[in-house]
Amino acid sequence: MKNRIINVKGSEVAISTRHEQDYISLTDMVKNFDGGNALIEQWLKNKDTVLFLGVWEQINNSDFNSPEFEGIKNEAGRNSFFLSAKKWMQATGAIGLHAKAGRYGGTYAHKDIAFEFGSWLSPEFKLYLIKEFQRLKDEESRANSLEWNFQRTLAKVNYKIHTDAIKARLIPPRLTTLQTGIIYASEADLLNVALFGVTAAQWRQTNPDQAGNMRDAASIEQLVVLSNLESINAVLIHQGMLAPARLTQLNTIAIMQMQSLLNSSAVKQLSDTSSNKKIKS
Repeated sequence: MKNRIINVKGSEVAISTRHEQDYISLTDMVKNFDGGNALIEQWLKNKDTVLFLGVWEQINNSDFNSPEFEGIKNEAGRNSFFLSAKKWMQATGAIGLHAKAGRYGGTYAHKDIAFEFGSWLSPEFKLYLIKEFQRLKDEESRANSLEWNFQRTLAKVNYKIHTDAIKARLIPPRLTTLQTGIIYASEADLLNVALFGVTAAQWRQTNPDQAGNMRDAASIEQLVVLSNLESINAVLIHQGMLAPARLTQLNTIAIMQMQSLLNSSAVKQLSDTSSNKKIKS
């Protein structure tokens, strides 16, 4: 993510992302103060600053070199003591400060540390810094919320399109009175019409380039229902039910079972396994 910019009392202050956290440019913060970058070094020489940085690292950085920090802490406050962000990072493995090169180069600090530095610079500047930083975060939160809502709405629309496509392809059509009145040449075609809406010959006419027959092209759900329909049809034949009545009942059962199976996670797993086997073979 590129740097974001906030305006604090006439100063453009860059904010970058590091360790998934917000880091504020201390270099930008001191632009309009007398002393400029020297103020950062002056602040780092302060013993209270070193103590604050050490406590922050101990809380937030499991790799912080505490023994090395103890040596720096003991030296802090002396006239000869010098500490830069780079030296602090190299000596202790600190992550709260970051020296950055390039277009948006300079010394950056985690927002907690930057606000502490702001207090040292000017309480008024710190308050404006916090206000503008919070305004930026509120804007980002609103933008993320809008994007999330958009993605959620889009996902719902796509899901509806997907489920409609499945139903259009897999849910058997409800047969007309004319269709149920026709006596098909075989019981196999009666089952085909109940489940697929067409006979084997009709399917071949509309799918001349398709290899195999309609049952070869069927989904795992359709094959499960077809097997069930064969058993049910045998029972209905023994009961003496005529073909048109059986066709109507079998079509109703096919629709009901397909709707149930398309919502079954177990059948979906079976379908995925079957597809993988076909790919491997």
